[in-house]
Amino acid sequence: MVNLRLHANPAPAAGIATELESELQWLRAVIDWRFALHFAQQPVPCDMPAAPAPGPWLVLFPQLALSASERLVLILALAPQLAPELLDPLLLQNQATGRRFSEFGGLNSQSHSGFLPTIETAIFLLAGADVAARLQALELLGRQQPLRAARLLAIDSSAAGEPRSAAALRLSEECLAILLASGDGEAMQDFAAERIDTPLVWDDLVLDPVTRSQIDMIGAWMRHSRTLMQDWGLARRLKPGYRCLFHGPPGTGKTLTASLLGKHHGMPVYRVDLSRVISKWIGETEKNLALLFDRAQDRDWILYFDEAEALFGRRTEASTANDRSANQQVAYLLQRMEDFPGTIILSTNQRGHMDEAFARRFQSTILFPMPDEEARLTLWEKLFRTGRIALADNIDFAPLASQYPLAGGAIINVLRYACLRAVMRSPAVVQLADIMAGVKLELQKEGQYTSR
Repeated sequence: MVNLRLHANPAPAAGIATELESELQWLRAVIDWRFALHFAQQPVPCDMPAAPAPGPWLVLFPQLALSASERLVLILALAPQLAPELLDPLLLQNQATGRRFSEFGGLNSQSHSGFLPTIETAIFLLAGADVAARLQALELLGRQQPLRAARLLAIDSSAAGEPRSAAALRLSEECLAILLASGDGEAMQDFAAERIDTPLVWDDLVLDPVTRSQIDMIGAWMRHSRTLMQDWGLARRLKPGYRCLFHGPPGTGKTLTASLLGKHHGMPVYRVDLSRVISKWIGETEKNLALLFDRAQDRDWILYFDEAEALFGRRTEASTANDRSANQQVAYLLQRMEDFPGTIILSTNQRGHMDEAFARRFQSTILFPMPDEEARLTLWEKLFRTGRIALADNIDFAPLASQYPLAGGAIINVLRYACLRAVMRSPAVVQLADIMAGVKLELQKEGQYTSR
């Protein structure tokens, strides 16, 4: 697997402009040649115009020995970015049908008036109407072939019932960032997730023994998955990756546990931004998910879906188009989750709202319960007696742990509130009254009230 970011050339975009212009002129020549063949204009040579000598821009991807056909597909996908007018001939209308030629492929766009290529466009330029050549061209765009495996191309999913060749053909945001010398292969505009981290360590995590043991099993998979799948031959029996569900009340450590798993095992954790994934437009949610999973494919990442019930909710009887669309989203998610070779963690506060079809596909379903009295006391002590917080002598956390059933997140809120009150005084000492005021606020959030 080629990591584009690691091999990116820091040279400015102007340094490869001449070479890209040469590639674009070659694409223009190929389009003219294919048109001449397609419309039987004579004389026309049978062989495709020769590709220019590989320029420095191809050195951006040093481990890829791209063929002429792969280079043509790559420059075709880049053309709408640098020379959209070059593809205008493909907008030609068929006088017999009054619409564009279906064999040219292409998509319409609300904001872009030019031609947006699809897989069909690439196949047409490479193979024309030759069925055998078309099959070879289609194979060139397979997921395991260099252009896709190295994440140079991002092929959007075609709508249900449409041929695969109808899918949009474009450069991945990673590849585009490298070609345009932005130097940032990680911050992709279309990647609906953000990396999360934590300054805490495993010893800061307070979980009950049952939950902790289940979390340890996830860690065991992260450490030994390659041994199990490859050396022990379990790849023949097990699906790739690991999928688990964290469920329980808010503030019980679900997000922190996901962050610590990544930190402890050296795996970046990306929290999926569901507001950028879920769309009211039919088919758009699947498209967004395809971009998400394609970007994360074959990386040692943890994908963390917080409040997952919004996306992984129960399927309903398909009585309307929206119901059918929602059910298709669930089905698509199931497929992509099962094919994803990394770790996926779903988190929810509402286990009952999750579709049961997902439960059968989780390797583990882990409850994060409200902490018991002993765990609450540990949390109070860890949070307030760590660092340089000055506490009044009369503070005893045992009665607080016994009397108030607060989760870790709520105790952290109390810590923040009490310290804010203390820091505005002189001397800046946290008093019991500061803590009790914070406790009262947290209980009020849950509809509970305390006496003075």
